[in-house]
Amino acid sequence: MSHKRVPKRKAAIAVGSVAAIGAAALLLPNAMASQTDAADGAAPKTLKATAASDLASQLEELLGDAFAGSYYDADKQQLIINVVEVEGDNNNVIIQAQKAGAAVREVENSIAELKAGAQTLKAEATIPGTAWSVDPRTNKIQVLADSTVTGTNWDTIESTVQSLGAGMATIKKSAGTFKPLAVEGGDAIFGGGARCSLGFNVVTGDGTPGFLTAGHCGVAAAEWSEEEGGAPVGTVEAATFPGDGDFALVKYDDPATVAASTVDVGGGQTVDILQAADAEVGQQVFRMGSTTGLNDGQVTGLDATVNYPEGTVTGLIQTNVCAEPGDSGGSLFTQDGSAIGLTSGGSGDCTVGGETFFQPVTTALEAVGATLGAADAGAGAGDEAGAGEEAGAGEEAGAGEEAGAGEEVGVGEEAGAGEEAGAGEEAGLGEEVGGDELGGVDDQATEGVDDGIGQENQDH
Repeated sequence: MSHKRVPKRKAAIAVGSVAAIGAAALLLPNAMASQTDAADGAAPKTLKATAASDLASQLEELLGDAFAGSYYDADKQQLIINVVEVEGDNNNVIIQAQKAGAAVREVENSIAELKAGAQTLKAEATIPGTAWSVDPRTNKIQVLADSTVTGTNWDTIESTVQSLGAGMATIKKSAGTFKPLAVEGGDAIFGGGARCSLGFNVVTGDGTPGFLTAGHCGVAAAEWSEEEGGAPVGTVEAATFPGDGDFALVKYDDPATVAASTVDVGGGQTVDILQAADAEVGQQVFRMGSTTGLNDGQVTGLDATVNYPEGTVTGLIQTNVCAEPGDSGGSLFTQDGSAIGLTSGGSGDCTVGGETFFQPVTTALEAVGATLGAADAGAGAGDEAGAGEEAGAGEEAGAGEEAGAGEEVGVGEEAGAGEEAGAGEEAGLGEEVGGDELGGVDDQATEGVDDGIGQENQDH
């Protein structure tokens, strides 16, 4: 957990580099690639996913009713903006969007129409085992039904989709069942017989340290520990599940805890978390959880509604990153150190794949009044070591934490999302992620790792 002392040989990962997993990075399919840009304008800019998300937010405001969603083309590293025709001449704002660096294409369904379709699904087809989100790549609502949706329930969801009209929604069966993934956090946390994962360390509204995890974990137990049956280290301050999200804030019981803004990706390596950011469809993301370790995939939908057996949860991120029980609450983040989401639930597993859903971090932080970063209470009076700051021989990093000569020290440097990846679990690290070579990692940290997979979980 994050209040442990940091080993002197702890490796750090430079911003822009991250531990690779065995599976190759997925690339966005060029859905509807045959459509041409809406107008002749400036060539689209090459953008990183985080920059594309920021630009999409700006252009949504600029385009107004003409804006019909956006997504990130990871292959071309371009932001794609969907537009619809509106009353009056909107050619000027389209040209402005192109000059801002986006590729623009015309689509049939407006955001208002897609949202209205989602409301119809909510009113007429809120059935356990179903989920839906808007897919800007197809400009449709994607509706999923798991293996429990059969008979009259299947007929209901199918007829509701058909009632929306041609070209508005698609429906498909999903393997397995949609469920929250907490029955057993980065690192493992335990409470009330349940096992979850820590998401991100935060500074709470009163300046003391805490962490975010899944809301269904927060309502399952009031106190959480770093070991099964161990002494509690944190108490739930707030939790939401089901309803408008799946998130919980847990305050560390010891206000002097150094809650570093990092994700433990196994093998003694961490990723510095520098900011919270909104997800963008098509964006590559990484998930760390105490059951299955480090895995990657892409964002496939936003503002997802999931009808779990326990109730309906709205406002989630949909992805194709695999997850399994015990991964709930774990961190979803990007290669450049942006906190994106908290693992909620889904179907399938890391053998067959499936759909998974995440609570947006930005929404959770706003709801609980917390911020990312190391709490001053645990780092001493302003003596936190900055992200990547080197501490010389004998210098203290954070609260009396000595760093070896030349050792890199992250913010507060103690392990952010806990120190261990589950009992006996080791997340293996590979050589490359999406073509970017791993940087700033001690060779000893990857010794004995088998082809970038090396993922062992002795709990299962």
